[in-house]
Amino acid sequence: MYSAIARNKRNTWLILSGFVVVLGLIGLAAGWLAGNNWWVTAFVLVGAAGYATAQYFLADREAIALSGAQPVTREEAPRYYRLVENLCITTGTPMPALYVVDDPAPNAFATGRTPDKAAITVTTGLFEIMTDRELEGVLGHELAHIRNYDIRVSLAVFGLVVAVGLVADLLMRFAFFGGARRGGNNQTQVLFLVFGLVAAIVAPLLAGVVQASISRQREYLADATSALTTRDPDGLASALGKLGEYGRPLAKANTSMAHLWISDPLRPGAVSRLFATHPPIPDRIARLQHMGDRF
Repeated sequence: MYSAIARNKRNTWLILSGFVVVLGLIGLAAGWLAGNNWWVTAFVLVGAAGYATAQYFLADREAIALSGAQPVTREEAPRYYRLVENLCITTGTPMPALYVVDDPAPNAFATGRTPDKAAITVTTGLFEIMTDRELEGVLGHELAHIRNYDIRVSLAVFGLVVAVGLVADLLMRFAFFGGARRGGNNQTQVLFLVFGLVAAIVAPLLAGVVQASISRQREYLADATSALTTRDPDGLASALGKLGEYGRPLAKANTSMAHLWISDPLRPGAVSRLFATHPPIPDRIARLQHMGDRF
């Protein structure tokens, strides 16, 4: 169990490190195409970092607002409050704020930069189909995202994705308008143009793949952490089975926060499956069942 958690964390940071290197190389290329004006690279990267920093402090409130969630108290949702409170006592985690979305689609997500500023949101549809045992597994999964600081990782990836988009856009602009100044013949200008177009197309695709890959890693890690907390991986496996059977798109589904939910809130097409932010539910169930055999 612990080796799996360590491996997932290590893989996440290896992917992030490689992504930072690629981003830096694209930024250098943008500065070179601008005529060795390295301030262009610095300006874009600093601007992207500032935007990502702003998102870091606002993203949790944005996610709750986009989902249409409403806060609930112990008196309004005693079952919900009791299960989360018991999990928090078990793990020594501060009690998060609790929210509910009025939607028949069963789902849940967690937000918060730190455990003491966190929130868990569930849909009314989740309460309707889950037993207490299954609901505890789902809430343990969301609490695991909080305890593992997954929101920080997600926001770091978001900032990198934004930076890649900005640098790729700048690269293509210089390929169109700056090639004549650096070149001297049509062949050089064509080379710059092709390079800019390739970068503008490949960079966002690469960003999406990395974002999806890291999100899938964190989902596996949260499943493992929930199983370790509840000592009942079969409970979460049963909950995931119901999510796969009864899952449906959310009424207020938003692509930008799709990776936060425990199961995919969208209806992906064939192409978008490549960028799916969630691992296949059968794979997650198989891993949990394997853990159950070892408990």
